[in-house]
Amino acid sequence: MKVQFKSLPANSPSLFAENIFDKIAADHPVRLVNEVVNNLDIEHIVEQYKGGGTTSFHPRMMIKVLFYAYLSNTYSCRKIEKALQENIHFMWLSGNSLPDYRSINYTIVIF
Repeated sequence: MKVQFKSLPANSPSLFAENIFDKIAADHPVRLVNEVVNNLDIEHIVEQYKGGGTTSFHPRMMIKVLFYAYLSNTYSCRKIEKALQENIHFMWLSGNSLPDYRSINYTIVIF
């Protein structure tokens, strides 16, 4: 008997791009973090930004990432940076933004 395997979808282009964020369940904790942080008043944090220089990552996004990282028992800034590149939940929260570990660390110091 000849063994058959399913084709590898990653090697097959598709006509319509798949939205990977649709794979996040409606009741996943990442959605709760998103909703809670969206409803926070963060004006006192925004006021701490001095402006000038290059643009900053939005503090609301950074708070979401930090809250979810801590909820996921991820405390290392380098591990959070890696999660932003590899983990679908972190990607969704950050809107595919990729702050590096220095930016994440600086955000922790500000808060």
